[in-house]
Amino acid sequence: MTSGARRPGRQHPLPSGRPGAAAAVVVGGGLAGTTAALALADAGLRVTLLESRPRLGGLVFSFRRESGVGELSVDNGQHVFLRCCTAYSGLLERLGAAHLVPLQDRMDVPVLDADRMRLGRLRRTALPVPLHLAGSLAGYPHLSPAERAGVVRATLALKGLDPADPALDRLDFGSWLRRHGQSARAVEALWDLVGIATLNARAGDASMGLAAKVFKTGLLSAPGAADIGWSRVPLGDVHDDRARAALEKAGVRIALRTRAQALTRDDDGWQVTVENGPHGSERLAADTVVLAVPQREAHALLPDGTLDGQDRLLDIGTAPILNVHVVYDRPVLRRPFFAAVGSPVQWVFDRTDASGLRALAGQERSQYLALSQSAALEEIDHPVAKLRARYLPELERLLPAARGARIHDFFVTRERTATFAPAPGVGRLRPAARTQAPGLFLAGAWTATGWPATMESAVRSGTAAAREALTELGFPQGQLPQEAA
Repeated sequence: MTSGARRPGRQHPLPSGRPGAAAAVVVGGGLAGTTAALALADAGLRVTLLESRPRLGGLVFSFRRESGVGELSVDNGQHVFLRCCTAYSGLLERLGAAHLVPLQDRMDVPVLDADRMRLGRLRRTALPVPLHLAGSLAGYPHLSPAERAGVVRATLALKGLDPADPALDRLDFGSWLRRHGQSARAVEALWDLVGIATLNARAGDASMGLAAKVFKTGLLSAPGAADIGWSRVPLGDVHDDRARAALEKAGVRIALRTRAQALTRDDDGWQVTVENGPHGSERLAADTVVLAVPQREAHALLPDGTLDGQDRLLDIGTAPILNVHVVYDRPVLRRPFFAAVGSPVQWVFDRTDASGLRALAGQERSQYLALSQSAALEEIDHPVAKLRARYLPELERLLPAARGARIHDFFVTRERTATFAPAPGVGRLRPAARTQAPGLFLAGAWTATGWPATMESAVRSGTAAAREALTELGFPQGQLPQEAA
């Protein structure tokens, strides 16, 4: 089933599942909520999953667009993961979708310098860490020999850091890089090349603790840790269609277009007041509730006194991601993706096959490129015409084959609150899964997973919330969902 042919969701969030089992309500049908709901259902709970949207997947979704060449399936943004993202990989396995979201055999990132029109590559070998990147770095043309040597020294210093150290959370990554001799060029062509895409912030705006987590885990934990994976099908096929099928098979009652309005607790447990369109409002009884929604929405639902310093959730900022979509009348890019330096363009992916473009009659030679622009605060609200005037000439500069090509379609997708802002000090604001209220738990990439706002963090948070809920209900360790390594 494609993302353009949705099954209707179950609209009546009434308790279901095994008679006599504890009842759980999970609020939010993104990756965190899906993970938590599956884990709770696997343990035998009667689970209801509430989602205010007409689909699952949260901020990882697809939609259909009628373009100048026909109807395309469009991802809201380009989402990638790494081999070290073991929790997300586990979710893909559970959904039966691992073959749809494959990993590179070995990390290989083409990096094009727009000013010098020179291509470099960041790729690994099978040698042990850190030698697996030595050859690539030695020949990386976008840095001078002195800058490459400086990168090696900074990498060795990074290897000795503990990402969980609170002192690192208070420090910004840019200051640490300057203290370790990194030039502005080294920051742009290497550290920010990776960091902006994974942290959704430039080095000077990012917590050193989160940056250390990214680089130590992705580049210094195992030779293959940074091998890149991305979906070869529309995201909705995986995180809506297949997620919905897995949840229903597990016995989870899914209620789409259903918004939680309030949480109250009495002697019998939790009452979740919901609004579900034409069915009006109703109250659901639950022994356990998992809030898997963004931090501001969670704050609005949490009863007073649920967390120490509860209003600190409002201090966790958000960061936007802009995606620029271009459909050309001819092939202009031979690689599946590349990154750029010396250009406002960050990462470019070929989405021709995943969008269904190549299957459209008469469009066998057309190509669909998606530009993923993280840390896009300055541009997120720019009008489409201004973005077109900025990015089409840049693509022509980077891709000579695009010069003179006809543009069948140009559009943008904007996620203004795509991630939490990984600013210095954010670590102390991120709450754990367990709250002070019995039976109430938090999930979401913004909670205290130790990871930045990634799909991996979202899945880990769902597992953590389910483990805490089942522990409180008295389930033995052997029946708790397994945490990723």
